[in-house]
Amino acid sequence: MASIWILRRIVIAKHHPSAVLLAAQLVGVLLYALVENLPGGRAVLAAFGLVVLGAALQVVRNSPWFTWLGNALALIVVVLLGITMIWPSTHLDIAASTVLAVFYFYAAGALIAYMLQDQTASLDEFYAVGATFTLLAWAFAHTYVVCQALVPGSFAGAVNAGEARTWMDLLFLSFTILSGVGLGDIMPLSPLARALVMLEELAGIMYIALVVSRLITMASAPKRAGAGTSDDDG
Repeated sequence: MASIWILRRIVIAKHHPSAVLLAAQLVGVLLYALVENLPGGRAVLAAFGLVVLGAALQVVRNSPWFTWLGNALALIVVVLLGITMIWPSTHLDIAASTVLAVFYFYAAGALIAYMLQDQTASLDEFYAVGATFTLLAWAFAHTYVVCQALVPGSFAGAVNAGEARTWMDLLFLSFTILSGVGLGDIMPLSPLARALVMLEELAGIMYIALVVSRLITMASAPKRAGAGTSDDDG
């Protein structure tokens, strides 16, 4: 039974890589919350980040975009994360977050191109809707990390307002902005932070309006066509 279960998971991973990426990112959200402040949590998060990186690369291979750029960015991230584990450095952390933000934006764009490359809506493309959303959320969260490092005091929160925001704080902010729910316990203060927030708000609106709505239209098109055919026959 265990071997059958494993085989089924392998088949799902092969045919639905977007589902694997989405699941990995959602697990990551919970993992970050649980181990962020624990001893050794940094190493756990770095290791899991590599898992998400690999899942994202697998998804990019299905897109019409060139994969060499994704591979190059992923290699740079692995090198930077490896060095920071040995020699912790604020400058290296900023560099790693910068490259990660670029990589996640690239992976999100590749997934969008994958969803828009044909006129049919497959099951994996619906998984890609969620995976792209989380990729954009993580990309902007890393952008906020860089912003906070370059401009201290860019973000304030309801708790410990004078302290720098943690990774989970900034990821939470990114998810709330991208989804448009408007939870306001973390606020952008610097002009750069507010500009980035406005860009993410625009990205969230455009993503739902252009990409998600298109997939929904394509998924419902066969049903409408079938209904039209039935009416004509009658």
